[in-house]
Amino acid sequence: MSRASEPPPRGRGRLPPPPSALRPRPPPHARPCAEPGPGGMRRPRPRLPALPALLWLALAPLPGPAARAELRVRVRLPGGQVTEESLQADSGADCVSLELRAADGALVTLTADFRQEVKIFRALILGELERGQSQFQALCFVTRLHRNEIIPSESMAKLRQKNPRTVRQAEEVRGLEHLSMDVAVNFSKAAQLSSHIHNVCAEAREAIYTREEDVKFWLEKGVDGSMFEVLPQGSDLPELQRCRLCPDRWKPCICSYSLSIEWYPCMLKYCKSRDAAGRVSSYKCGIRSCQKGYTFDYYVPQKQLCLWDEET
Repeated sequence: MSRASEPPPRGRGRLPPPPSALRPRPPPHARPCAEPGPGGMRRPRPRLPALPALLWLALAPLPGPAARAELRVRVRLPGGQVTEESLQADSGADCVSLELRAADGALVTLTADFRQEVKIFRALILGELERGQSQFQALCFVTRLHRNEIIPSESMAKLRQKNPRTVRQAEEVRGLEHLSMDVAVNFSKAAQLSSHIHNVCAEAREAIYTREEDVKFWLEKGVDGSMFEVLPQGSDLPELQRCRLCPDRWKPCICSYSLSIEWYPCMLKYCKSRDAAGRVSSYKCGIRSCQKGYTFDYYVPQKQLCLWDEET
């Protein structure tokens, strides 16, 4: 029996079905901050027209106790291409999400759950059909959300823009972050960590990763530790190689995946005003935009699940 016909080895991850078993369909778009409809289904949200080159914070109060908003901006990628980025905010659920298509065609989503202090990165990566992969492969990386990484949900919901044709580039480039994702997350139990994982990572239920240092933080907050499983490391398996160096597509290895959030509102700007009595006060008057890249290292049971990470 050839290796290609052998069942996949046990371990995290699962080999996608052959192309013949799939019906052509576009990758699903998770709307993590959308309101659920009856039976848990999300109601379709109307596609907003491009809003009326500088972003500013609306001074009018939010309608009602909470607000949902969506903003679409044009963003320049490193290679010069222009893509549309969607920014969503739900001040009631206290979350924001950003979604854009990378230059290689991957759909990248970042969801920030302020309430649970959780960040969720999801990537839908186009598969290589001629090499036995499915139409797309989904990955989720879950990390701790720190203060001041991104503007609050209520401020994001107030963002408006003039001139929708403007192509934006980040004012600040933040350093590349290299993360070792050494723990797997059980999808069926992950709602306790963040309710948004169920929507965002539904296509990646066998490929949800986090870090041991973040797990320790969440355990101290009372999260159930049974949802986490420590993955094999190089110290446990000396023969475990980087996938880019592994010659056998059916052997386990350490995969590396990189993504970049090209433009996001990372800080609020404050202006000062003086009243008739001469008292000085400050108010929110805009945002500062940032760009940040991430590289994630994680265990896969087969190099077939990491074909992009090859030596060139």
